Amino acid sequence: MERETATEELPSSPSWLVVSSPRRTLSLLRERRATVSIFDPVEKAPGFAEEHGPKPSEVYGFVGSITTVIATVIFLVWAYTPEPWLHYLGITYYPSKYWAMAVPTFCMVTVVLMMAFYLGLNFMVTPPPTSLNTMFDEYSREPSTFTVSRAEQPIEPISDIGINQINDLMFR
Repeated sequence: MERETATEELPSSPSWLVVSSPRRTLSLLRERRATVSIFDPVEKAPGFAEEHGPKPSEVYGFVGSITTVIATVIFLVWAYTPEPWLHYLGITYYPSKYWAMAVPTFCMVTVVLMMAFYLGLNFMVTPPPTSLNTMFDEYSREPSTFTVSRAEQPIEPISDIGINQINDLMFR
């Protein structure tokens, strides 16, 4: 009899604390997030996401990194495991071991050629040193000629430094 009264005296937990499944947990969390908000629903902070959770780019990045690690492990096992061991494991259909050296070599040569092509392309689009385009472009600003007292304008307007001033400073 005493045991029955002891259990009756304990307060029963509210129904929102009883969780029977992971789905119920997620739905309860969403309900609580929806009801407890520091922002007014009309006035959201800039950049505040409506829906929380991982972004697709994060998921794709995670899956891509895991796939890369798995592919690298498979490649290294295939490249360094002797053929009799692969036959013993029942793996009889695989590419020639020549490709274990050829593919990384082709990739490295491709990267080096892409860098050389990029460098050459930059040299092609750069104006020659004798061109005035190396000193002036559509965004160049000449210093203003009118004078204003220092009290009215404490900071000079933004402008480019003339080539004559640069030469005076560098080659005195």
